[in-house]
Amino acid sequence: MVSLSQDKQKEIAFFDGHAAMDAYDVFTPETNVRLVATCARLAGFAPGMKVADLGCGSGVFTDLLNRQGYEAVGLDLSPKLIALARKKYPKVEFLEGDVEKLPFPDGSLDGVLLSGLVHHLPDPTRCAREVFRVLKSGGSFVAFDPNRMNPFMYLYRDRSSPFYSSVGVTENERPVLAHKVAAVFSNPGFKVDTDYISDLSYRYLASSKMRLLLPAYNALDRALFAPNFMKPLRSFVLTFGQKP
Repeated sequence: MVSLSQDKQKEIAFFDGHAAMDAYDVFTPETNVRLVATCARLAGFAPGMKVADLGCGSGVFTDLLNRQGYEAVGLDLSPKLIALARKKYPKVEFLEGDVEKLPFPDGSLDGVLLSGLVHHLPDPTRCAREVFRVLKSGGSFVAFDPNRMNPFMYLYRDRSSPFYSSVGVTENERPVLAHKVAAVFSNPGFKVDTDYISDLSYRYLASSKMRLLLPAYNALDRALFAPNFMKPLRSFVLTFGQKP
């Protein structure tokens, strides 16, 4: 199997541009709180744990973890986003770094949050191995990513869709399939499970035309995918697991 690689310089340039606009935080504040709480619950995080927020962007989730009693540290590939995070949240630790070569010692973390990160990696194998390496025995991870099985995510953000839009995304991004992400994190030795979430309200999209449709999208997403039988079609995949 040929290993695909991420064009890191393009990723850095793209997200450095977001830092200049401070437009990286796409969800509403209420959604941010709900998403972090859901991730922490699934992963079994407890206050006091040392948790790394990988792909932290401008630091909103890292700050939420910190305020909820975790020893949180944020990491991102973009130096300008890290600079923005340090400016916005001066009491929180932020590091510039690569998720495929994490700057943490073996077994040094209790938990890892992958903040909308996995779908940026054409091959997340090295990232999964690094997460396994840096977690303590009994430590856990949780990742959230757009779901390719969700009709809206597929139509708007998957390259195979006739309605695909590249506005606001990098060439590396693609919504994920839950079973493929689970397999990648199972390979290093994690015991992995999957859940799904919708009703995540957006406050920003890069496309000004699509931004006008946000209220309608948020309402439809909330209504259509609430029934339990619709769970696998919800807008985001939550992948979580524990290191033995």
